Amino acid sequence: MKEARGQLALAKLLKERNAVPSARLLSYVWRFSVPGMLAQVSSILMQYIDAAMVGRLGAQAAASIGLVSPALWMFGGLTHSIATGFTVQTAQAVGAGDGRRAKRLLRQAIVVCTIFSSVVAFLSVSVSGMLPAWLGAEDAIRGDASFYFSVFQLALPVFQIVYLMSGMLQASGDMKTPGVLNALMCALDVAFNYLFIVILHLGAAGAAYGSVCAALVTAVLISYYTLRKSSELALIEKDTWKIDKGDFKRALKIGVPVGAEQTAWSGAVVASMRFIAPLGAVSLAANSFAVTAESLCYMPGFGIKEAAVTLVGQSVGARRSDLSKRFARLTTACGMVVMTVTGTLMYAICPAVFAFLTTDEAVRALAVRVLRVELFAEPLFAASIVASGALRGAGDTLVPGIMNLVSLWGVRIVLTIILVPRFGLYGAWIAMGIELCFRGTIFLVRLASTKWEKAAYAG
Repeated sequence: MKEARGQLALAKLLKERNAVPSARLLSYVWRFSVPGMLAQVSSILMQYIDAAMVGRLGAQAAASIGLVSPALWMFGGLTHSIATGFTVQTAQAVGAGDGRRAKRLLRQAIVVCTIFSSVVAFLSVSVSGMLPAWLGAEDAIRGDASFYFSVFQLALPVFQIVYLMSGMLQASGDMKTPGVLNALMCALDVAFNYLFIVILHLGAAGAAYGSVCAALVTAVLISYYTLRKSSELALIEKDTWKIDKGDFKRALKIGVPVGAEQTAWSGAVVASMRFIAPLGAVSLAANSFAVTAESLCYMPGFGIKEAAVTLVGQSVGARRSDLSKRFARLTTACGMVVMTVTGTLMYAICPAVFAFLTTDEAVRALAVRVLRVELFAEPLFAASIVASGALRGAGDTLVPGIMNLVSLWGVRIVLTIILVPRFGLYGAWIAMGIELCFRGTIFLVRLASTKWEKAAYAG
């Protein structure tokens, strides 16, 4: 009921034509950001506990998961991109007050995303046996890494449903329900992981089984709520499930650049891993734990990004260029403030964090060292995260995708090639910090321009 009132309040705001005080807009940013931030923080706490459970098994188990994680992100991001093509259109349809079109978009998204994720799952599983060798991993961790990857990829359509339904609810203005259900998924993941890792002693494979079981339960719950209980999206009335060519083309126009962006990012991480893997199990484990620890800093930014997509998307749908611009800038500023705070906090507490994650002293020391050199980039990292969400809500995905491609491959990978042979894992994280600052700067420049606004209202 409270969430429904929030959606009605936003709809009322979009219909007003009077000047809106910044304090009022900030209240909407806060209201729409908090559920997403809490869900993201819950997700990170889950990852911390997962990592701690696996970390107690030794450096090799942690290294096997850390090795293939970037590839999991790459394939997951690829499937999420097609969902984004539909969620952005849904946000704009809700902002325009066209509930019937929003529901038709949901139907189409379910069909398209299920087919696409199933194809990607099949193709990725087919290369699972060769992936660790391609990444240059030691023989000792190849078996666990390959099995962990294949289990996750077989469940890709399940994870896709969770992501799609979460995105659709957020697009409709309901930020609370997906936040609660994703937090529940995190709790379930911890419980299942305890069962498979601690009680049944299944090692790294147990972590994959736990995550898949948690996602399966969540997929059932969030699908039922979206399709039967959502005030904006419930499919109560009969309607066609046929794919509309216009909607599909628009989904591709929005989603393909997002997919390219996600692939560029994950591909860059995979490419970086090709240089990190030969450094040995200690460096691989330290890198994996440092990535997990840093996620506590940036995941709140992704929560604000979700709010930015919804607020800007609905403003564009309502033809409120004034509000779309102000929401874009306010959400980006909020993200930078929040991630500055989380980055500063992590700098102070990261030794204790790594003590919780692993008992290996060498892994702890290296993880602290590499993470601290990158934390100075968090404010500009926040700018790139939230600004890209705001631009995505406006349907501006092509140019940001190109910007990410140039930044990741033209800056991070080049610097990684230069610095890793000289400084080891430390050099990889120096390269990352420099690239994040560059990326944040160019996204702020894009947001400050008027080109994305003109593109949003061209149609």
